[in-house]
Amino acid sequence: MTVVDTFIPETEDERVARWRFEQLLQAGYDETAALVLADLVHVDLHLAVDLVRRGCASDTALRILL
Repeated sequence: MTVVDTFIPETEDERVARWRFEQLLQAGYDETAALVLADLVHVDLHLAVDLVRRGCASDTALRILL
């Protein structure tokens, strides 16, 4: 069996982080900011998305949310 043949299911936390990451990317965050914010469950996703959708630059939004 090779590494490619091995299936390791995602945990619930990993699924949530991946979904948050995808939502943040769609909202306009760059990959680095989206990755950081996706893992910070204390950061309100709706607030993060709203900031960017209302015109806040993603780097500025990241600083606000951290």
